[in-house]
Amino acid sequence: MDQLNVNPALDFLHDLGTRIAAADPLHEVLDEIVDFVADHVSCDSCFIFVLEGEELVLRASKNPHAEVLDRLTMRVGQGITGWVAEHREPVALPEHASLDPRFKVFTELPEDTYEAMLSVPVISRGRVVSVINVQHKASHAYSAREVKAISTIGHLVGAAIEMARLENEVTQLSDKLATRKIVERAKGVMQRDLSISEEEAYATIQRQARQRRKSMKEISEAILLADDLKKGNRPVS
Repeated sequence: MDQLNVNPALDFLHDLGTRIAAADPLHEVLDEIVDFVADHVSCDSCFIFVLEGEELVLRASKNPHAEVLDRLTMRVGQGITGWVAEHREPVALPEHASLDPRFKVFTELPEDTYEAMLSVPVISRGRVVSVINVQHKASHAYSAREVKAISTIGHLVGAAIEMARLENEVTQLSDKLATRKIVERAKGVMQRDLSISEEEAYATIQRQARQRRKSMKEISEAILLADDLKKGNRPVS
């Protein structure tokens, strides 16, 4: 690989393969990719947007962005990142990146004031799975070798990102099913003890969750714990 030393690249791929085999969380896989890209391209910023449905979601960043990570989204075709996902072509802007007509400003990201930007699609099995963005604070003319280096990384990690994303979706679905079961049990307790309907029990749990700024799962677990204690049963961990 032109710009990448072979040994670090092999170590990176080995570590990434180990993470995937161990079904590590999506964020851990993406963070490893961000670190590798940032180290080998010497950029001031690196983002990875993952395509989920018709939206690109910011899932990893070199710089800490707890307030927007997993929350900032854009549609395919929106902004430079969305354009890259739609057209499956890299975009390299050596200066005045924010003046490009395709650029979309996110006030939460200081990186939007950076001068230079390179955005590259990550493709797996013929479809875009994510977009890698690197940015420089000062003007930076991206060479053909740099573009090729990021593109090569993208080709190598595309399947890993897709697999980690699918694993993440399975985990989220399992969590939702587990939460639903807990809420259903809590509703049953409330219906029995308060002689209310299923709809009223659900609305009560929902209201308590909103007022106490807790999840419905947490409120339901509290109801089940109280029920166990009332019965004199030892709560099940």
